[in-house]
Amino acid sequence: MTSKLKTLLAALALATGGLASSQTLLNGSYDVAREFYKDYNAAFIAHYKKTTGKDVKIDQSHAGSSAVARSVADGLDADVVTMNTSTDVEFLANAGVVAKDWAKRFPGNASPTTSTMLFLVRNGNPKGIKDWDDLTKPGIQVIVVNPKTGGNGRYTYLAAWGYAKKKGATDAQAAEFVGKLYKNVPVLGKGGRDATTAFLQRNIGDVLVTFESEVVSVNKEFGEGKVDAVYPSISILAENPVAVVERTVAKKGTAVLAKAYLDYLYSDEGQEIAAKHAMRPYSQAILKKNAAVFKPIQLFTVQEMFGSLSEAQKVHFNDGGQFDKLYTVR
Repeated sequence: MTSKLKTLLAALALATGGLASSQTLLNGSYDVAREFYKDYNAAFIAHYKKTTGKDVKIDQSHAGSSAVARSVADGLDADVVTMNTSTDVEFLANAGVVAKDWAKRFPGNASPTTSTMLFLVRNGNPKGIKDWDDLTKPGIQVIVVNPKTGGNGRYTYLAAWGYAKKKGATDAQAAEFVGKLYKNVPVLGKGGRDATTAFLQRNIGDVLVTFESEVVSVNKEFGEGKVDAVYPSISILAENPVAVVERTVAKKGTAVLAKAYLDYLYSDEGQEIAAKHAMRPYSQAILKKNAAVFKPIQLFTVQEMFGSLSEAQKVHFNDGGQFDKLYTVR
């Protein structure tokens, strides 16, 4: 065998070994998180290469969180899911796709970030919208996500209900209040990005109710000054839970990579990237450091007001539940 051929074979072996050591991870995530994960994935790939010497490729699949959960349950080979409501992860746990004790696998109920619901209004706030009560007034058009298809929509609904309760309403009065709000909804978005598109590209509505983190995305995509962010007096704490998809990692042999990917969300770099995208970091030190980004707001938890998201799902969002009673399709 000539030395040139030996060198060629050695190079091929090295290339093959490199390809074999490279893995691809798929993250199934809710749609308004796509800009955050663009930045986070680049940071993780660099970190993983530096600490392990291995290359990794990260793919993303985005939609309304419930739609992603259904796709994963139906066979989408996501290695991890990064959602905006625990009910979607619970759905996967009940389907045997993620671990039953997924919430204990990572800190903070497996939620490396949180968010809350606020209002985006057109520049200058021409309708003078300040709080949830304003969304029930005649002539105001409110753009929200369908709570049956996205966590963004469920948190919007629960935030409005909780606001009414915090103001002293009975359940019947809260139902009436939320019903008035949804009478002002001309169209339900399928997911957070769909709702944003309706508001900014199709120019429908006076106010968009969405996650705090969507402000950064809107300013980046549509330009500064198109919208104003309005913080209501009271809103809901929204956890963004994550989990390893056990079914997929067992099949692909990516369990170590999947755990490393989710662990890094809790690193200082991961938490700083989250803060840059207006996602409230789990790290109290980094949250405090970015206090200027996260305005003070009275937040209540799902547990405090509804027992759990699973309970809220049964009462409000399952077929025939409270939402179906108060909302009629236009």
